[in-house]
Amino acid sequence: MTHSLKHKSSLMTDGDSRAPNRAMLRAVGFSDADFQKPVVGIASTWSEITPCNMHINTLAEEAKRGAREGGSVPLIFNTITVSDGISMGHVGMKYSLPSRDTIADSIEIVANAERMDGLVAIGGCDKNMPGCLMAIGRLNIPAVFVYGGTILPGKFQGKDIDIVSIFEAVGQYSAGKISREDFHAIECGACPTAGSCGGMYTANTMASAIEALGMGFPNSASHDAVSQDKLNDCYTAGKVLRNLIEKNIRPRDIMTKKAFDNAIAVVMVLGGSTNAVLHLIAMAKTVGVKLTIDDFARVGKRVPHLADLKPSGKYVMADLNRVGGVAGVMKLLLERGLIDGSCLTVTGRTVAENLADMPPLQAGQAVVRSFDHPLKKTGPLVILRGNLAPGGAVAKVSGLKQTCITGPCKVYDSEEKTLDAILAGKIKPGDVVVIRYEGPRGGPGMREMLAVTSAIIGKGLGDSVGLVTDGRFSGGTHGMVVGHVVPEAQLGGPIALLKTGDSITIDADRQTLSVHVSKAELAKRKKRFKTPKLKYTSGVLYKYAMCVSSADRGAVTDEF
Repeated sequence: MTHSLKHKSSLMTDGDSRAPNRAMLRAVGFSDADFQKPVVGIASTWSEITPCNMHINTLAEEAKRGAREGGSVPLIFNTITVSDGISMGHVGMKYSLPSRDTIADSIEIVANAERMDGLVAIGGCDKNMPGCLMAIGRLNIPAVFVYGGTILPGKFQGKDIDIVSIFEAVGQYSAGKISREDFHAIECGACPTAGSCGGMYTANTMASAIEALGMGFPNSASHDAVSQDKLNDCYTAGKVLRNLIEKNIRPRDIMTKKAFDNAIAVVMVLGGSTNAVLHLIAMAKTVGVKLTIDDFARVGKRVPHLADLKPSGKYVMADLNRVGGVAGVMKLLLERGLIDGSCLTVTGRTVAENLADMPPLQAGQAVVRSFDHPLKKTGPLVILRGNLAPGGAVAKVSGLKQTCITGPCKVYDSEEKTLDAILAGKIKPGDVVVIRYEGPRGGPGMREMLAVTSAIIGKGLGDSVGLVTDGRFSGGTHGMVVGHVVPEAQLGGPIALLKTGDSITIDADRQTLSVHVSKAELAKRKKRFKTPKLKYTSGVLYKYAMCVSSADRGAVTDEF
């Protein structure tokens, strides 16, 4: 019976001709008995380069222990990570989004080359999670994802702070609003432990979406990085993987269109990152599910924004964990019929069966509002279209005092030039800032603009200045900002035709993004447009620019 569970590894271990293979496996710890067990991989994103991942080696060992005790033979292997927070605001961020596909490629390569029968993947920083899930979807072997967990908040003057606090302090210090001593104190206190950025930024957003998708255990998205709960998540993942192998439950059985709708609903109710649009579409492609930006608009119309989480709210993931976690939120949504409880999960049970065992959100808590008093009656991620973005664009409207702005644009062809202009006081209330040639191909790499958007907030311009880009935003971004503009400037999209002074309207209520220039004038500008040379002519970024799809298609590199 056990031998029949070696769906892939038998090719590597069975028979006299595989004696050389077995000899090498004996060197890494295999015994005679192990050759009768399913071989499972523990894909670790451990790295010392970021607090998000600095502890994942310990978590991987727990997953290995669980797999061994569950009756599998586990092998830990590593893949890369890029620290978004450390690479933010400079050329290093160009490598962040490409790292997602590299992570997926590397896990796929190792798991297929070593004929693994199952997989536990453990991720921390933003691109780890979609990268791991893209690999899981491609491999379609029994698999579980475990999030490395959220960082705990730091403290400054008795208040909670996090990584976005110091990004915004850059603008505050530049504007003379805080002292040098306070500036330094915020820097020193922002990241006190291991774990991913604490608000409902991209890492916590994607972890929550993956739990809702059914590929993570209940509340594993909300458990703190430095907790026994997180160690337990990893041990359980390793142990339960054997059950998935025995039942032959595969990712494509779990990652269905209904499951993706559940994930989008959870992103909306939590007020998650705009990056969820990009990553969920990319993940869906790997399992053959047709997911588009219009699905986000559809689900967003029926799901309210309830969680008062940073960047636009008051609380962080550790607070949500304290009052009931993502499972408590999902239980609330299930009771209202806003998620599908029949979807299968990695526990081998359905969403509804899992949630029946979970407690509801604590009575009287303030982190997640009631349906009677939502932060917004519909989802805060909004898909915009218009003559400036005929292929679509993405905005996040949580926490905004106004959701519409019309003003003259100030056009910049890079993030660096924009940041210089903001810090130099060149951006005024009523302006609409345009950052172009930062798309997937034109950047290349579709950089996040947290340094820019945080400087705008820090300068006190968050409610009076709009921003439009073919790049993207950190989950820590908030304000009147629109990203993922399609077509991007490098491909001759309308954003490439703008001139400083053109009037632009961002209208999140009507879901439009428009430039007030006649069709005839835009046609004239289009005739004069010449495609710029790619910024890189060799190496990773050149390959990425040549392969990457548009943002509305997930910015994937394997769509030809």
